[in-house]
Amino acid sequence: MTTLLSREQRLWRYRIFALTWLAYAGFYLCRKNLSVVMPLLSDELGYSKMQFANVIFGYSLLYAVGQFCFGLLSDRFGPRIVVGFGFLISIVSNVFMGFFAGSVTLFAALACLNGAGQGTGWPGLTKNMSYWFRYEERGVVMAWWTTNYVLGGFLATIFAAFVATHPSLLTNWAWRRGFWLPAALLSLIAVAFVFLVRNQPADVSLPEISSDRVPETGSASMLLGILRDPGIWIVAVGCFFAKVTRYAFLFWLPLYMTEHLKYAADKAGYTSSLFEFVGLAGALLAGYVSDKLMQSRRLPVAALMLWGLGAACWVHPKLAAAGFPGTVLSISMIGIMNYGPDTILQGAASQDIGSKWAVGTASGFISGFGSVGQLLSPFLVAHIVQRYGWDDVFHFFAFTSLIGGALLATHWNYRAPRKEPHEGDGLPVRSAVDAPIQSTNWRINDSKR
Repeated sequence: MTTLLSREQRLWRYRIFALTWLAYAGFYLCRKNLSVVMPLLSDELGYSKMQFANVIFGYSLLYAVGQFCFGLLSDRFGPRIVVGFGFLISIVSNVFMGFFAGSVTLFAALACLNGAGQGTGWPGLTKNMSYWFRYEERGVVMAWWTTNYVLGGFLATIFAAFVATHPSLLTNWAWRRGFWLPAALLSLIAVAFVFLVRNQPADVSLPEISSDRVPETGSASMLLGILRDPGIWIVAVGCFFAKVTRYAFLFWLPLYMTEHLKYAADKAGYTSSLFEFVGLAGALLAGYVSDKLMQSRRLPVAALMLWGLGAACWVHPKLAAAGFPGTVLSISMIGIMNYGPDTILQGAASQDIGSKWAVGTASGFISGFGSVGQLLSPFLVAHIVQRYGWDDVFHFFAFTSLIGGALLATHWNYRAPRKEPHEGDGLPVRSAVDAPIQSTNWRINDSKR
């Protein structure tokens, strides 16, 4: 039986959920603003698509590397310090991006710095959540929690579109408002996080809530354990296919709409935000279907939704050609089918598997590996647009989504390991060291090391 939580434990759980949700949503203030400002920089400073691709690549490279590195550091030093440091890096880099956008080299370097700071967010905050919520709650809880980057991306896009294009708001700042005002708002969120969040119940003299048992080994041992775990690799590969599409749309939709569909900059910014806003439904759908219909199997849900994403991308050019309502419908369906697999793989699936080693390290690895797709997406988009046109960008991602779904479907019956009772604590527990991964496709015995 599961031990009932005290009132103080419940209150702290609400607090941690709310603040970590806000923290990761807040990171998008200094991430999505770049895609909104891109058309303005193109008009005023003459940035080319390939220059934008280089900037986005640099950002994405440091973001991927940052997740690998900061995931390990979150397990070692705690998420509060690591994420707080990431906030500082991201805020400072955005402030200076407003000053130095005239130099492509300096602008790209600052984008790289921003990517490193942003890389602290996901592994650190996922680690933070793992201390406060139990294994058996994870599917539904993380379905709601991962709406932070879906809704956060939507709200950040709306905010950036408003401050960057509103003519009567701090007129002398022009497009620089798109960097400086998001940085100011993120500063407030960072202060709230650092002062109000705690890493785990023990920090406020409460009994532990999560029953995960993590081996007390060094960073090298944790990383080696992860690299030997095929469960983590299949989730990471699925994450790659979800992210290569998501980041292509996150960064390029506003430019696509202004250049190909001939929308005004503000209309393009607001319309592109539907990708995240309606994608919220996909995140929740994936979590509930996984727990309620698939017996906590994450991969079948991700596979089905990637196939749906492929179909939505394929029909988009025809729907967009039919007019604005067709664009709204198509972008909304793409958002649902993209965010579903993305959230379920990076959220519940990474925590399920990561609790065997260390959640921060595992989630950093999975999300970081997925971000390799993020690295490739700007060059793929720039190359396809220049050679074939915008419509074939959607046809290409239809193809990659079908491949990703097919690969995940090869492990259709894979289920994250269930916990066995741990003597003395009254909670359903799976030892982080002793538990095997069980699957119809493989069996690994993680004996004591």
